[in-house]
Amino acid sequence: MNIVLGAPYNKIIDNALKKGQAGTKAEVIRQALKLYQRYFEDEETLVARAIERDMALIRSGKMKTYSLKEVKKRLNID
Repeated sequence: MNIVLGAPYNKIIDNALKKGQAGTKAEVIRQALKLYQRYFEDEETLVARAIERDMALIRSGKMKTYSLKEVKKRLNID
């Protein structure tokens, strides 16, 4: 697979190689893709935890929910 990344990305790859963070350009790309994947997995986990926390608060009565009609009325939206 051949990919043209452009100067800014080539510079990042070259810097990683110079610092010894990876042995090849392909390794830099693999590491970046793994971090990219982990970032989104972590984001999904955080969102799921926040939803579960909020749902627990709603179920316990500590957080109130509003219907769309109530929100529109409160914001004076027709």
